[in-house]
Amino acid sequence: MSIKEMIREHPQVGADFNEQLAEAVKHAMYCAAICNSCADACSAEEMDMRRCIRLCSDCSDICTATYRVATRRTSGDVKVIEAMLRTCITACEACADECGKHDNDHCRRCAKMCRECADDCRKALESMLEHA
Repeated sequence: MSIKEMIREHPQVGADFNEQLAEAVKHAMYCAAICNSCADACSAEEMDMRRCIRLCSDCSDICTATYRVATRRTSGDVKVIEAMLRTCITACEACADECGKHDNDHCRRCAKMCRECADDCRKALESMLEHA
């Protein structure tokens, strides 16, 4: 089952399906899981990873909130979705910057996913503004 198909099949979406928003939702789901896993892996590192753990945890929570709000299409408030996308971009960029400072596989993977998620959220935001 695909989250994109689920959104497309919503009775109030129909011809208003936004491919960029659906892609952002999908990547926010993945990013939430990867950031959560990275925070846990950071807690097992020998060095002080408190800042990375905090940013990964915040990013995971924000990505989760973003994908949850953006998948609810009944009587949706576009301004709220746009605000969530902006917040998700900010959190992903901060997490990617911090994880990018660390030389371990889990942080490299997390930074990459955060950058992809931020890019997809930007594209979704642009497409929403174009259709407004």
